Amino acid sequence: MNTEKKIIENESQQDFTLLAPTLEKYATVPGSLITILQQAQDIYGYLSQEAILYISEMTGILPAQIYGVATFYAQFRLKPIGKYLIMMCKGTACHVNGADRVEEAVAEYLGIQDGETTEDGIFTLNNVACLGCCSLAPVMMIKSADGEETYGNLTTESVVKILDEIKARTSQEVQ
Repeated sequence: MNTEKKIIENESQQDFTLLAPTLEKYATVPGSLITILQQAQDIYGYLSQEAILYISEMTGILPAQIYGVATFYAQFRLKPIGKYLIMMCKGTACHVNGADRVEEAVAEYLGIQDGETTEDGIFTLNNVACLGCCSLAPVMMIKSADGEETYGNLTTESVVKILDEIKARTSQEVQ
C-alpha cells in the first residue's frame, strides 16, 4: 500500500505523510487501530476529522468505527489542546487530600473546566484517573512540547503560583 501518494487536502493542512510509516506498518494488521490512532495523535496533537477520514481510507475501517474507538478511550482527543496540557489527578489519594479544591482554583484562575482549552490556546485542563504519584497527593502533571513536569503536594495557592510562572514564561517567549 502506497500511503505517501494519498494525501487528502484539508483546511487544517495536516501533512499525512508524517503518518505514512505507521500506516505502512499497521494498516493491514488486524487489531492495530489503537496503535494507529495513538501515533496520529502523537503527531498532530489530536485526532482531526480529516485524520480520521484519512485513516479510514487507508485501513478500510469505517469512520464510524474509528470514532467509536476514539470516543470510547479517554486517551484520545478530537479537538486541539493548548500548549500546556494540565492533567489533574482525581485518584483516591488526591481526592482525599484536596484535589477538588485544587482543580477549582485552576478552573477559576484559567476560566475553563475539565476538557476545555483557554481562549488563547495556552492551557487545556484534563482530569485523569491516576498519575501514580500518590505519596505527593494532590498532584498534577503538565505536558508541553518541552516534556512533562509533575507537581505534588499542591494547594490552591501553589497551583496558581505554578500557572503564573508558566504564563510569565510563555509571554517572554512571545516577545
